[in-house]
Formats: sequence, structure tokens, C-alpha cells
Amino acid sequence: MTTYPDTPLLIDGVWRGGAEGRAIAVVDPATGEAIGKVAHATRVDLDAALEAVDRGFGVWSAVSAYERSKIMRRAADLLRQRADTIATIMTREQGKPVAEAKGEVMAAADIIDWFAEESRRTYGQIIPARAPGVTQMAIKLPVGPVAAFTPWNFPINQVVRKLSAALAAGCSIIVKAPQETPASPAELIRAFVDAGVPAGVVNLVYGVPAEISEYLIAHPVIRKISFTGSTPVGKQLAALASQHMKLSTMELGGHAPAIIFDDADIDNAVKVLAASKFRNAGQVCVAPTRFLVQEGVYDRVLTAFTRAAETIKVGNGLDAGTQMGPLANERRIPALEALIRDAVDHGADLRTGGRRIGNTGYFFAPTVLSNVPRHARIMNEEPFGPVAVFAPFSTRDEAIAEANRLPFGLASYAFTRSSETAHQLGLRIQAGMTTINHNGLALPEVPFGGIKDSGYGTEGGSEAINAYLTTKFVSHMAA
Repeated sequence: MTTYPDTPLLIDGVWRGGAEGRAIAVVDPATGEAIGKVAHATRVDLDAALEAVDRGFGVWSAVSAYERSKIMRRAADLLRQRADTIATIMTREQGKPVAEAKGEVMAAADIIDWFAEESRRTYGQIIPARAPGVTQMAIKLPVGPVAAFTPWNFPINQVVRKLSAALAAGCSIIVKAPQETPASPAELIRAFVDAGVPAGVVNLVYGVPAEISEYLIAHPVIRKISFTGSTPVGKQLAALASQHMKLSTMELGGHAPAIIFDDADIDNAVKVLAASKFRNAGQVCVAPTRFLVQEGVYDRVLTAFTRAAETIKVGNGLDAGTQMGPLANERRIPALEALIRDAVDHGADLRTGGRRIGNTGYFFAPTVLSNVPRHARIMNEEPFGPVAVFAPFSTRDEAIAEANRLPFGLASYAFTRSSETAHQLGLRIQAGMTTINHNGLALPEVPFGGIKDSGYGTEGGSEAINAYLTTKFVSHMAA
């Protein structure tokens, strides 16, 4: 087994402990035991990181896009070479099955490659002038040093989109990675350092999230922020950024509807949605949560999905055959139990699961609730766990109205053989992403982001780099 490493800070190219020597324990969610520690950054460390990222911006923004691209491609190659080791580290700190962890590492390498190529395509414009001898240009320039804040559910994936886009644009960055899962994002950043990113361009800190975010966002060195996390916290950070006229990208919570129509391929729908629901123990912002099933196939879908949930092998992510690991944090267990109890109290049927598994680690049984009324908390609050919530519908308009009822608008799913229905869903569901008859989300080359209370901006596709660029107009008349 790979030894779990203690995780230091990275400031100005140096891996080191915090200035005050403080550390935070890291816990294995499969055992509940401490397996290591991560350095705790204080104000002194943050000031050092800010000085470094400011200098780093001057260095990195002067590197050609061609050279930046080459360094990033080397980082992607290093990440692939180290994938097995990094995956084991991630499983120990986060809990997901090691195969899922390795998939996350390999997907991160693909994201780096995508942005490496995008760095060479930050095109501007030549604008026809009204007068002879005048050249009018709109050029793209890096916005400046970036502060990125990322959660624990995808320790590498959530960092790599922000890090890659920033570096591709020519920005330097301070990453505040999750203290619960620190070692795997550190290994991601180590790949960039080893690939030749200059000192100060990438900096990594850990500590109390509110203290770090409030200090970095308000600091004049930082010109752009990117945050992935809950909607309430995201609103607070976006408000703080706006007070200081900082650009921000927000990828926030969701409560994704999954609509299954009478004419759908039921076997395919159940297979795709069960895999999507219980991946990473349901701790996925784009996971399907509200399963809206047309009345004609409701019982069939519910029975098949419940059977799929009951066959999932739950266990330590390092054990062979494990399909779902533990929840990443012990605090999620009472939170899920409260949501499930509230649903049952309001008339929902608990079809399977609904309980903690064992007394060691943070394991929770895959859970299915049926006939859940709209006023139950779980129909309105993101469960962020392995709980699927079923309710029937009659007409397409009714399903769309329920899909759009909540203030969230991140991901949405649908299954139908009707081209007209698919067309209407694509236009009318209020979400940043809709995938129909398969799970087509989160590829490097496609947009990834939400609307309404699920945030703004995209972290995928050709538009993602734009959030790290500013447009400057230059008008030049020949002397």
C-alpha cells in the first residue's frame, strides 16, 4: 500500500510547513482514523504566497503561449505516469473506489491537455478602421493573479479545471485546496512544478476556509477568483469579490432532475442513472437526485432502480470489487438521516437503505425513497449523498415545471425516444447542462457550469479560458 504522505504548503516554489508550525489531521473515511496531517497556513504564509503569485504573474505572463502549452502537456504526461500512486492516495483520504480515483486522475490529464491547446487559441480581433492608416485591435491579455477555492469531493478534478485555465491564459494562481483531502491535489500541483512551471506561478495553501478566502479575495494582488462549493458560501464569496471589482466564476450546488418518460429505453435509463447517482457515494454536484418518472413506467423504473441500488457493493475503496466507498465526512451521516426521516414523516416510502453501515468508517447504504411529496425537505435541499428520490408525473409540462421549480440550475437528465420531447427539454429545462439518453457531462471540450443559484461561468469547453482573460482595445495610427 502507498504510504500516505504529510502534505506541506507550496509557496514560491518551495514545499514547506506553515510559518507557525500548525497542522491539521487528515482522516481516512473508511476507518475514521487519522492517517496524516496537512500544513496550516496563517496570515504570514498567505502574505508570502501573495508576494510570490504577484512576481509569478510577471514571469508567466511573459512566457509565450506556445511554451506554456508545452509545459502543461509535460505536466499531463507526468500525471498519467503517476496515476496509480495518486489514485491510492486519493482513495485513502477521500474514500472513493480506487478505480474511480484513477479515472479522476486520468481525466485531469485530459483537461490539462485541452487547456494547453486552448492557450494557443486566445485570438483577438482586427477591427476595420474608419480612417486610413489606423489599425484597431482587440487583444486578449491574462487578467492577473487568481485565487481558487476547491472542495473535497473531487480533490483533483475541482482544482485542475481552475489551475489549467489560469495557466493557459498566462495567469499565476494561489490554490486553496481542501484540508480534508490535501495530498492528491498536492500531487497534481507537483506534476506542474516538475514539468517546469516557474517558482511563484503556482502556490498551494491549506487552512480555515473562511479566513483564507476573506483575506485573499479582498487583497489587491488578486484579480480573479474561482470557487466550487455550496450555494450559500458561493453567494458570500461572490458578494465579497464584487465589492472589490474582482471577476469571479462560481460552480455551486445543484438538485438535478432526472426525467424518465413512458417511451424511454428503461433498461438504459436505470443503468446510466444508477451509475451516475451512486458514483462517489452521491457526493457529486451534478448527480441526479430528483427522479421524475412518468406514471406508465413508474413502478417498473422504481423496482429496477431499487434492485440496482441493493446490488451495489459498499466497502473500502482499496478493496477489490468495491463499487461505492464511504462518505467523505462523518457529518454527512446525521445530515442524510435527518433528510430521510423527514421524507418518511411526510409520507414517502423507504424502499431500501436509509442507514449507516457498521460502526467503523462513514459508510452509508445506497438509498431509494419513493412517492416523495414536494414539500419534503429532500425535494428542496441537495442531499449530497447516495439517496435517490422518486416521484411520478403525468405530462411533459408537469415534469418540466417540477424540474424548474427549485432555484438550482446546474445539471439535468432525461430519457425519451421522442425527438420532439428531447427538443423541448433541451430548450425549456432551466439548467446549465442537460444530457438526454446518456451521461454526456463534464468532458474537457464541453461547457460545465450552472445558472440561477447554481452559479455562473463555465469551467469547460472553448469558453472556459475567457474568464481568465481581459480584452484590451488598441488603436494605432501610423506616424
